[in-house]
Amino acid sequence: MNLIDTHAHIYQEDFKADMDGVIARAKENGVSKIYLPNVDVPSIADLKALVQLDPQLFIPMMGLHPCYVKEDFEEQLNIIEKELRSGTYVAVGEIGIDLYWDKTFFSQQQEAFRRQIKWALELDLPIVIHARDSLKEIFEIMDEEARPQLKGIFHCFSGNADDARKVLGYGFKIGIGGVVTFKNGGLDKVLKEIDIKHLVIETDAPYLTPVPHRGKRNESSYVKLVAEKLAEIYGISVDEVANITTAAAAEVFKF
Repeated sequence: MNLIDTHAHIYQEDFKADMDGVIARAKENGVSKIYLPNVDVPSIADLKALVQLDPQLFIPMMGLHPCYVKEDFEEQLNIIEKELRSGTYVAVGEIGIDLYWDKTFFSQQQEAFRRQIKWALELDLPIVIHARDSLKEIFEIMDEEARPQLKGIFHCFSGNADDARKVLGYGFKIGIGGVVTFKNGGLDKVLKEIDIKHLVIETDAPYLTPVPHRGKRNESSYVKLVAEKLAEIYGISVDEVANITTAAAAEVFKF
């Protein structure tokens, strides 16, 4: 089985005490690649150090997460842009808009999102979008900035079927993680209207841990639980889910 965790923050402090175990369990559960989205300037060093530890397993992205867009966002963007252009990164991410935690810097989040989309277009890279309580606002910017050649993933998708069709209209994939295993999440009903070929799977580790580990630290080995839930929803085998979602990830990240 070949599973791809398309979104995990394994470089964070939560994993440093047992990194060897985290890596071993991921590989034991068929995970061959773990894509690492950057969040801000301070996270760059830890991200790069983890990639050096196992460059075949850990694949880096570079971007400024909307929750880290503050007064200094211009300065952070300048540093992140230099890193993106000088390093080897497979996507611009994680970028977008988050109106769940704090709306103070909404206009700055919009500006940062637009600018990072432009980098992706210039560099012919996909983008990985964070959209929490902000799909309408994300769609407004995508309608203006997206181009046919722009590809990517709507990470941790939580919208309805119409939202999903809108995402597919941009030529993007839909990122599905632990939320799909939550009893009252409702995502299973949405997915029944969407062809599985449009999905990639992810953990967002250490967050959004799937059942039966909900409430504990998430890790990349648990992406198999997401695949098992999708197999249940679509009435196919876990191996088929692995093959289809890995092909979708390959389409985005060009591996």
